[in-house]
Amino acid sequence: MTRTLSALAAVSLVLAGAPTAHAAKSTFTIKGAGFGHGVGMSQYGAMGYAQHGAGARDILAHYYTGTSLGTTDPAKTVRVQLTDKIGTARISGARQAGERSLDPSVSYTIRRHGLTQVDLSAHGKRVATFNAPLQVAGDGGITTFGPKRYRGVLEFAPGLFGGVSVVNAVSLEDYLQGVVPAESPSSWPAAALQAQAIAARTYAITTARGGDFDQYADTRSQVYGGVSVETPATNQAVAATRGQVVTYNGVPVVTYFFSTSGGKTENVENTTLGNEPKPWLKSVDDPYDDVSPRHRWTPTTMTLPQAGKKLRGLYRGGFRGIKVLQRGASPRIMRALVRGTRGSTEVNGATLRQKLELFDTWAYFTSVTAKASRAPAGAHASSARERVLAGTVTPARRGSIAQVQVLRGGHWFFAGSAWIGRRGAYRWPVVKAGTYRVLYNDAPGPAIRFN
Repeated sequence: MTRTLSALAAVSLVLAGAPTAHAAKSTFTIKGAGFGHGVGMSQYGAMGYAQHGAGARDILAHYYTGTSLGTTDPAKTVRVQLTDKIGTARISGARQAGERSLDPSVSYTIRRHGLTQVDLSAHGKRVATFNAPLQVAGDGGITTFGPKRYRGVLEFAPGLFGGVSVVNAVSLEDYLQGVVPAESPSSWPAAALQAQAIAARTYAITTARGGDFDQYADTRSQVYGGVSVETPATNQAVAATRGQVVTYNGVPVVTYFFSTSGGKTENVENTTLGNEPKPWLKSVDDPYDDVSPRHRWTPTTMTLPQAGKKLRGLYRGGFRGIKVLQRGASPRIMRALVRGTRGSTEVNGATLRQKLELFDTWAYFTSVTAKASRAPAGAHASSARERVLAGTVTPARRGSIAQVQVLRGGHWFFAGSAWIGRRGAYRWPVVKAGTYRVLYNDAPGPAIRFN
């Protein structure tokens, strides 16, 4: 009886020296570059080119392969939808509504009246009812709608789904004066602002929707803020490039642009912007894009369950990670597999960007699991060496090395190296008590405590 108790006590001491087996912890790290869809002109790259002495013509020729500059009618009218549904539209500075003269010093309200008319009121009383669309012109050519001021004519009509829709009919050059400062900081070099003006002008005339309006006032087209955002520098850029557009074989072409390339733009056919190659929308190196704060992202790390919550509906079972299947001419993702323990789904890069709230589809994903384990049976290790940090890294190349780190004084220090084996598995014997993790390609694994 005594010998049996002694043996049990000895076993208990050995087990106390090793960590209790727990479920593996996990991390999911996202690294990437760029900001936007990646096609056409990188705005920060254009700024970098301008800082290195390039002119607007050279900047545009770089980003839009094989193009040259042509001209278009600067007096073209652009119809911009400011809102598709507002309960009450408030205006001031107006001198005329339809055929009726207005007092520019008075504030007016416009409301829906049935399916085809709108009411104009002032001081709480109805002034008149107009057949839609009601066209309002401002004193000095400028009308205030809500908090912003707009050139040209404002048009009010019953919205398709209720309320009032508002469209600003404005000349092409006046429209650009409200676009360029909304798309590029006015403090940028003149050449970058001129390149933006030409690209925006070309985009406006080649992407007109037709129907009730041509352009949205937001990123669905290009951002437009009216007179309220105009600056002397950006107005000068518009004036200096008056009527100039980008052409391919003499014809104006769609000139996509975006914030930050990460160092390389993408072929349009490799994105959701187009299914067919366009000779002027080819991937090009972008050597000066590193002036952007989004040239490289600060890595984001979360747990696998947290990432799985964002990607819910794209996998079955538990979330295991993302396997990239195809990248474009730049490292932007074209196809990827969202992997689950009971089923996976193939998605495009745009879906991952939207679900994970990424700046761009130029992204890399690393999943790391870790747990406290023991040396395999028969290893004849001492109790001090029976503690093992074990887990997997995905994706990882077999034979590569993960760095093992130990936490001391709130900072991580190198403790050793672990070889990556089949299916990304690693094991590392823990000699001293402490908190450990692995680091693979700057992706940290979860912290595991060994007593």
